[in-house]
Amino acid sequence: MTLDLDHDAFEAIVTDELDLLPDEMVDGLDNVVFVVEDRPEDGSLDVLGLYDGVALTERDTYGFGEMPDRIVLYREPLLAISADEDELRDEIHITLVHEIAHYYGIDDERLHELGWA
Repeated sequence: MTLDLDHDAFEAIVTDELDLLPDEMVDGLDNVVFVVEDRPEDGSLDVLGLYDGVALTERDTYGFGEMPDRIVLYREPLLAISADEDELRDEIHITLVHEIAHYYGIDDERLHELGWA
């Protein structure tokens, strides 16, 4: 059985999990928005989240009026792999850490070494 939460309930859990992240992880985030979407553009359930932006390690400057970077969490794929709300919270937490790491310039290989991929 697949866990089923509407967009608002899911977003509330994402907000809760963001609040639980260590200050040193989130304090450095600048001009980043967190977004919940149902699925990736291709409609698959294979991707749980996405960092859409330029990593800190690759940017020169961030000018006034720059569009914010986005960290997207995909509701339906995360629900599909979660048996209950506790598992969903864990998966959201892991996905947030993973995508925030990309913001800081940490690639998938390093995340795998650290146990976050």
